[in-house]
Amino acid sequence: MGEPMSSKKDLIRAYKQRIAPMGVFRVANTANGKILIGSSKSLDTKFNSILFQLKIGRFPNPALQADFETCGETKFSYEIIDTLEPKDDPLYNYDDDLKILEELWVDKLKPFGEKGYNSEKLRK
Repeated sequence: MGEPMSSKKDLIRAYKQRIAPMGVFRVANTANGKILIGSSKSLDTKFNSILFQLKIGRFPNPALQADFETCGETKFSYEIIDTLEPKDDPLYNYDDDLKILEELWVDKLKPFGEKGYNSEKLRK
């Protein structure tokens, strides 16, 4: 006798446990207080990706790249500030949800100019 078929609830629980945490993150420069707000479908790997790009001089945000080169890696921190709960539908597209959640945090923290690395131009 084999194992009994999994129930739909068991399958949903397994899917939710498998999916990578997704949501909004903050990269902070502890030397000058500037922050970058962003979102990702894979928060677990996003910081490693950002750090790799910064170390090789290829991060797409020139101001953050310049500060990283000036201040050094030890002056930057990464923090998950909000997450999305996985839906019961494994085919659900989280892009719009992530964009809205990120916009809410950008509106709240206003990481522009002297306060941050986000661009107000990209929001219009």
